[in-house]
Amino acid sequence: MKLTPNIDDLGRKSRLICGIIASLCAIGLIIAWAFTGSRTMLIVGIILGITGPFMIFEAAHGWCALRAMGIKTPR
Repeated sequence: MKLTPNIDDLGRKSRLICGIIASLCAIGLIIAWAFTGSRTMLIVGIILGITGPFMIFEAAHGWCALRAMGIKTPR
């Protein structure tokens, strides 16, 4: 499947920054879960651990999954 670019440079930069932040937060939450045992921290950490790298993938390819499904996003 070929991913046709559907976002501009500003959209790529914003997704890259948000993806990095989400990935770092995921790492922090999973480390915190190891010390506290909080199930909520683990669940949110796993969710961010999936979405962060996906946002980085979108930035690298200039492609937005929401726009590909027809949802209008700001960038």
